[in-house]
Amino acid sequence: MSTLTESIPYMQFCQEDPSTVLLILASTSRYRRDLLERLRIPFICIPPEVDESRLPTETPAEMARRLAAEKSRAIHSRYPGHVVIGSDQVADWKGQALGKPGSIQAASEQLAKLSGQTVVFHTAVSVCVGEQQWTTSTNTICGFRTLSEEAIRRYVDIDQPIDTAGSAKAESLGIALMESMQSDDPTAIIGLPMIALTSLLRQAGLDPLQDHACRRLL
Repeated sequence: MSTLTESIPYMQFCQEDPSTVLLILASTSRYRRDLLERLRIPFICIPPEVDESRLPTETPAEMARRLAAEKSRAIHSRYPGHVVIGSDQVADWKGQALGKPGSIQAASEQLAKLSGQTVVFHTAVSVCVGEQQWTTSTNTICGFRTLSEEAIRRYVDIDQPIDTAGSAKAESLGIALMESMQSDDPTAIIGLPMIALTSLLRQAGLDPLQDHACRRLL
Protein backbone atom coordinates (compact mmCIF):
# COMPACT_ATOMS: atom_id res chain seq x y z
CA MET A 1 0.00 0.00 0.00
CA SER A 2 1.39 3.37 -0.95
CA THR A 3 1.31 6.34 1.38
CA LEU A 4 0.39 9.71 -0.07
CA THR A 5 1.80 13.07 0.97
CA GLU A 6 0.68 16.67 0.66
CA SER A 7 3.12 17.12 -2.24
CA ILE A 8 0.22 15.83 -4.38
CA PRO A 9 -2.67 18.33 -4.60
CA TYR A 10 -4.94 17.60 -1.66
CA MET A 11 -8.24 17.93 -3.54
CA GLN A 12 -7.13 15.20 -5.94
CA PHE A 13 -8.25 12.68 -3.33
CA CYS A 14 -11.75 14.16 -3.05
CA GLN A 15 -12.54 15.09 -6.67
CA GLU A 16 -14.76 12.12 -7.42
CA ASP A 17 -16.69 12.26 -4.14
CA PRO A 18 -16.55 15.42 -2.01
CA SER A 19 -17.91 13.39 0.91
CA THR A 20 -14.82 11.19 0.99
CA VAL A 21 -13.26 11.03 4.44
CA LEU A 22 -9.51 10.75 4.62
CA LEU A 23 -7.28 9.38 7.34
CA ILE A 24 -4.46 11.86 7.90
CA LEU A 25 -1.28 11.26 9.89
CA ALA A 26 -0.05 14.58 11.26
CA SER A 27 3.58 13.59 10.91
CA THR A 28 6.37 13.05 8.41
CA SER A 29 8.09 10.43 10.59
CA ARG A 30 8.91 7.36 8.56
CA TYR A 31 8.66 5.26 11.74
CA ARG A 32 5.06 6.33 12.39
CA ARG A 33 4.21 6.00 8.72
CA ASP A 34 5.52 2.43 8.61
CA LEU A 35 3.56 1.51 11.75
CA LEU A 36 0.31 3.01 10.48
CA GLU A 37 0.66 1.12 7.21
CA ARG A 38 0.17 -2.09 9.20
CA LEU A 39 -3.54 -1.25 9.49
CA ARG A 40 -4.02 -1.38 5.68
CA ILE A 41 -6.01 1.87 5.73
CA PRO A 42 -5.16 4.40 3.00
CA PHE A 43 -3.82 7.61 4.52
CA ILE A 44 -1.84 10.72 3.76
CA CYS A 45 0.93 12.38 5.79
CA ILE A 46 0.94 16.11 6.47
CA PRO A 47 3.49 17.89 8.71
CA PRO A 48 1.71 19.59 11.65
CA GLU A 49 4.34 22.33 12.10
CA VAL A 50 3.69 22.98 15.79
CA ASP A 51 6.11 24.45 18.32
CA GLU A 52 7.53 21.48 20.25
CA SER A 53 9.11 23.52 23.03
CA ARG A 54 8.46 22.35 26.59
CA LEU A 55 6.21 24.57 28.70
CA PRO A 56 7.34 25.77 32.15
CA THR A 57 6.60 23.22 34.91
CA GLU A 58 5.32 20.71 32.33
CA THR A 59 6.24 17.09 33.01
CA PRO A 60 7.54 14.89 30.17
CA ALA A 61 4.30 12.88 30.25
CA GLU A 62 2.18 16.02 30.02
CA MET A 63 4.37 17.34 27.23
CA ALA A 64 3.91 14.21 25.11
CA ARG A 65 0.11 14.27 25.48
CA ARG A 66 -0.14 18.00 24.81
CA LEU A 67 1.98 17.85 21.66
CA ALA A 68 0.12 14.83 20.29
CA ALA A 69 -3.17 16.68 20.79
CA GLU A 70 -1.83 19.93 19.29
CA LYS A 71 -0.53 18.14 16.20
CA SER A 72 -3.86 16.45 15.63
CA ARG A 73 -5.81 19.70 16.10
CA ALA A 74 -3.45 21.68 13.88
CA ILE A 75 -4.16 19.48 10.86
CA HIS A 76 -7.84 18.96 11.71
CA SER A 77 -8.36 22.73 11.76
CA ARG A 78 -7.07 22.88 8.18
CA TYR A 79 -8.95 19.81 6.98
CA PRO A 80 -12.14 19.48 9.07
CA GLY A 81 -14.34 16.49 8.38
CA HIS A 82 -11.43 14.10 8.16
CA VAL A 83 -9.88 11.76 10.74
CA VAL A 84 -6.52 13.07 11.97
CA ILE A 85 -3.90 11.23 14.02
CA GLY A 86 -1.26 13.12 16.01
CA SER A 87 1.51 11.53 18.06
CA ASP A 88 4.51 12.53 20.10
CA GLN A 89 7.18 10.79 22.13
CA VAL A 90 9.19 12.26 25.01
CA ALA A 91 12.01 10.46 26.79
CA ASP A 92 11.87 11.01 30.54
CA TRP A 93 15.13 10.74 32.49
CA LYS A 94 14.70 11.67 36.15
CA GLY A 95 11.94 14.10 35.22
CA GLN A 96 14.04 15.71 32.49
CA ALA A 97 12.60 15.66 28.97
CA LEU A 98 15.09 14.36 26.42
CA GLY A 99 14.35 15.31 22.84
CA LYS A 100 15.84 14.32 19.52
CA PRO A 101 19.60 14.92 19.63
CA GLY A 102 19.83 16.40 16.12
CA SER A 103 23.51 15.55 15.67
CA ILE A 104 25.95 12.65 16.07
CA GLN A 105 27.83 14.42 18.85
CA ALA A 106 24.64 15.19 20.79
CA ALA A 107 23.45 11.59 20.37
CA SER A 108 26.75 10.28 21.75
CA GLU A 109 26.57 12.65 24.72
CA GLN A 110 22.97 11.67 25.40
CA LEU A 111 23.78 7.95 25.38
CA ALA A 112 26.75 8.50 27.70
CA LYS A 113 24.35 10.22 30.14
CA LEU A 114 21.85 7.35 29.89
CA SER A 115 24.42 4.58 30.34
CA GLY A 116 23.25 2.32 33.18
CA GLN A 117 20.13 4.44 33.69
CA THR A 118 16.38 3.86 33.49
CA VAL A 119 14.42 5.97 31.02
CA VAL A 120 10.65 6.17 30.58
CA PHE A 121 9.48 6.85 27.03
CA HIS A 122 6.05 8.52 27.01
CA THR A 123 4.40 7.91 23.63
CA ALA A 124 1.12 9.77 23.19
CA VAL A 125 -1.47 9.53 20.42
CA SER A 126 -4.46 11.73 19.68
CA VAL A 127 -7.31 11.34 17.20
CA CYS A 128 -9.54 14.20 16.00
CA VAL A 129 -12.80 13.71 14.10
CA GLY A 130 -15.67 16.17 13.89
CA GLU A 131 -16.04 17.95 17.23
CA GLN A 132 -14.40 15.13 19.17
CA GLN A 133 -10.83 14.42 20.19
CA TRP A 134 -9.37 11.52 22.15
CA THR A 135 -5.84 11.47 23.57
CA THR A 136 -3.99 8.77 25.46
CA SER A 137 -0.43 7.63 26.05
CA THR A 138 1.59 4.47 26.60
CA ASN A 139 4.78 4.23 28.67
CA THR A 140 7.82 2.12 27.91
CA ILE A 141 10.35 1.68 30.72
CA CYS A 142 13.83 1.03 29.32
CA GLY A 143 16.85 -0.03 31.32
CA PHE A 144 20.04 0.94 29.49
CA ARG A 145 23.13 -1.23 29.75
CA THR A 146 26.36 0.28 31.05
CA LEU A 147 27.83 1.48 27.77
CA SER A 148 31.49 1.90 26.89
CA GLU A 149 32.67 4.76 24.71
CA GLU A 150 33.44 2.24 21.96
CA ALA A 151 29.94 0.74 22.15
CA ILE A 152 28.37 4.18 21.93
CA ARG A 153 30.60 5.19 19.02
CA ARG A 154 29.84 2.02 17.08
CA TYR A 155 26.12 2.24 17.70
CA VAL A 156 25.85 5.91 16.71
CA ASP A 157 27.93 5.34 13.57
CA ILE A 158 25.66 2.50 12.45
CA ASP A 159 22.17 3.65 13.47
CA GLN A 160 22.60 7.44 13.17
CA PRO A 161 19.92 8.05 15.85
CA ILE A 162 19.77 11.82 15.46
CA ASP A 163 15.99 11.93 14.92
CA THR A 164 15.01 9.69 17.84
CA ALA A 165 14.18 10.77 21.38
CA GLY A 166 16.74 9.25 23.73
CA SER A 167 19.14 8.49 20.84
CA ALA A 168 18.15 4.82 20.69
CA LYS A 169 16.31 3.13 17.82
CA ALA A 170 14.79 0.13 19.57
CA GLU A 171 13.45 -1.20 16.27
CA SER A 172 17.02 -1.43 15.00
CA LEU A 173 20.46 -1.93 16.62
CA GLY A 174 19.35 0.24 19.55
CA ILE A 175 17.83 -2.86 21.12
CA ALA A 176 21.41 -3.93 21.94
CA LEU A 177 21.70 -0.89 24.22
CA MET A 178 19.01 -2.25 26.50
CA GLU A 179 19.01 -4.56 29.50
CA SER A 180 15.25 -4.49 29.85
CA MET A 181 12.11 -3.03 28.29
CA GLN A 182 8.63 -3.01 29.80
CA SER A 183 5.45 -1.81 28.10
CA ASP A 184 1.84 -2.74 27.42
CA ASP A 185 2.45 -2.09 23.71
CA PRO A 186 5.62 -3.15 21.83
CA THR A 187 5.01 -0.58 19.09
CA ALA A 188 4.95 2.41 21.47
CA ILE A 189 8.73 2.63 21.72
CA ILE A 190 8.96 2.96 17.93
CA GLY A 191 6.82 6.09 18.01
CA LEU A 192 3.13 5.19 17.62
CA PRO A 193 1.27 3.03 20.19
CA MET A 194 -0.79 0.90 17.83
CA ILE A 195 -2.93 -0.84 20.45
CA ALA A 196 -4.06 2.51 21.83
CA LEU A 197 -4.45 3.95 18.34
CA THR A 198 -6.74 1.19 17.08
CA SER A 199 -8.91 1.69 20.15
CA LEU A 200 -9.18 5.43 19.43
CA LEU A 201 -9.90 4.80 15.75
CA ARG A 202 -12.77 2.50 16.67
CA GLN A 203 -14.21 5.32 18.80
CA ALA A 204 -13.90 7.54 15.72
CA GLY A 205 -15.85 4.99 13.67
CA LEU A 206 -12.86 3.62 11.80
CA ASP A 207 -12.37 -0.06 12.59
CA PRO A 208 -9.25 -1.55 10.92
CA LEU A 209 -11.01 -4.93 10.74
CA GLN A 210 -13.95 -3.62 8.70
CA ASP A 211 -14.18 -2.65 5.05
CA HIS A 212 -14.18 1.11 5.45
CA ALA A 213 -11.53 2.59 3.14
CA CYS A 214 -12.33 6.18 2.13
CA ARG A 215 -15.98 6.06 3.21
CA ARG A 216 -18.00 8.75 4.93
CA LEU A 217 -17.69 8.45 8.70
CA LEU A 218 -19.73 11.43 9.85
